[in-house]
Amino acid sequence: MPRSAYTGRASEASLIAVFAALVTIATVSFSASVPATKGYFNIGETAIYVSALLFGTSVGGLSAGIGSMIADLVLGYTLFAPATLIIKGIEGAIVGHLGKRAVLSQRLGRLLAGVTAIALGTIILAVGSSYYTGSVEFTLASPANPISFKVDVPLMFWIGLAFATAVTVLHVSLKYDASLNWEVIAVLTGGAEMVIGYFLYEQLVLGVAAIVEIPINIGQMMIGAVVAIPIVRAVRTRIPQAVRPS
Repeated sequence: MPRSAYTGRASEASLIAVFAALVTIATVSFSASVPATKGYFNIGETAIYVSALLFGTSVGGLSAGIGSMIADLVLGYTLFAPATLIIKGIEGAIVGHLGKRAVLSQRLGRLLAGVTAIALGTIILAVGSSYYTGSVEFTLASPANPISFKVDVPLMFWIGLAFATAVTVLHVSLKYDASLNWEVIAVLTGGAEMVIGYFLYEQLVLGVAAIVEIPINIGQMMIGAVVAIPIVRAVRTRIPQAVRPS
């Protein structure tokens, strides 16, 4: 094996190890359980999207799957660990793969962003108003050391959140350049796989009311995008030669 190929593989393995650790840390640093599905909300998507957009398919996919699975085991969500390895791994690989593709035309990017905005707003409003309006119980930390509290969630919260989400996606597509539109599309496509993957696993394998976790997972995706994309663009601006998706 040529020395350059060996060095490249060693470097990629190091990146996977580093970002898998970051994904684990980001995921376990804050979690809120969803009793109806036995799952939980977390902010691990932020680290997944940063690794995938900066370093591409392999690093994004492997660090996402491995890091998220370890987080499940650490927090006590062992039922989700095998599915998480696959679902989050595919999510990271999709974002990393699409993130290096050719830039969309401005018109097509705006059209896709508009469709996405309407779809996200509709899903958030429909599921939130149906399952999370009124008295809702939240649990922080792991199942072994829970801190539970109840919050009264009015219908107007979901109307406002759905509207704000749709407007934000539309604002980004209209204000910024086409490359940002493509990064948003990459993240939303990977995030959609994550939302659908967990819905199918919870519904078909665990046999729980999986639909109630849809807005939770969409929230993870949106927070991850809002935090990760500015970080990625800042890194590329400062050290453009250091990060090339592969």
